[in-house]
Amino acid sequence: MTTRVLFAGKPAAWDDYREPLRKACADAGLTAEISPDMGPPESVDYIVYAPNGPLQDFSPYTGAKAVLNLWAGVERVVGNDTLKMPLCRMVDDGLAEGMVEWVTGHVLRHHLGMDAHIHGLNGEWRDTPPPLARDRAVTILGMGELGQACARSLTALNFRVSGWSRSPREVPGVTTYHGADGLRPALCEADIVVLLLPDTSETENTLDAEAMSWLPRGAVVINPGRGPLIDDDALLAALDAGQIAHATLDVFRVEPLPTDHPYWTHPQVTVTPHIASTTRPASSARVVAENIRRGEAGEPLLYEVDRARGY
Repeated sequence: MTTRVLFAGKPAAWDDYREPLRKACADAGLTAEISPDMGPPESVDYIVYAPNGPLQDFSPYTGAKAVLNLWAGVERVVGNDTLKMPLCRMVDDGLAEGMVEWVTGHVLRHHLGMDAHIHGLNGEWRDTPPPLARDRAVTILGMGELGQACARSLTALNFRVSGWSRSPREVPGVTTYHGADGLRPALCEADIVVLLLPDTSETENTLDAEAMSWLPRGAVVINPGRGPLIDDDALLAALDAGQIAHATLDVFRVEPLPTDHPYWTHPQVTVTPHIASTTRPASSARVVAENIRRGEAGEPLLYEVDRARGY
């Protein structure tokens, strides 16, 4: 029996995913027809979905067993009233590896004070060495798959790592906090804070003026998570006041970041254009194929989204 899979993303993305998806399904033992044009909507069994694609009304797909998101974030689709079938977010090795590399690189950059040497000391011989990693405190806000992967990398380098999440988590080698009462102690000793929370109504402006005041003066903010996690006006004010020494930002409320946004020209802000991590076709196709196999076998789907929590 052939499983019919609709690819609902931008046309350019289909060029990248066509062969990896077909190969991954074949490797999983599936007989699958995969295409951006599957004919009658009611004949579709699964939808491989990108939120920036053309499909926004799921109601015609009455036979679909699941929507398999190609992105880690589901904030653009989780509230869609036409989406009645299970929704799964993307968690794959390539996504995690990319995030670990980006986060670790920028934590080390700020830990070692590399910007001063890269941009030049202007003839001033400043021979103050950085502290060792064991003397540098890093707090990760968000201890999901990506947050835990980054925590493991940083603890392996001997950083003192703390983590905060909405609900209790136990992570080897990491001091963990949770809930509203845990945010302040998680931040109060953080030399560097990394934001890896999902974008929900409860996480918006997690790092607001009050939260930034809890950080030690001169702390560094790194955000590869979601733009709305930070109160932008409060961050700019904290940078100007010296409460925050530098902010390295990869995600923003509006993307591309408008050319007149003050982040572009602020001397204590580094902008990277949402490149911290991305879904890789080869590895993500294997996750999609495994979920289709599970759906056809009547097994629980991987990474199914909790609609009430928003992720």
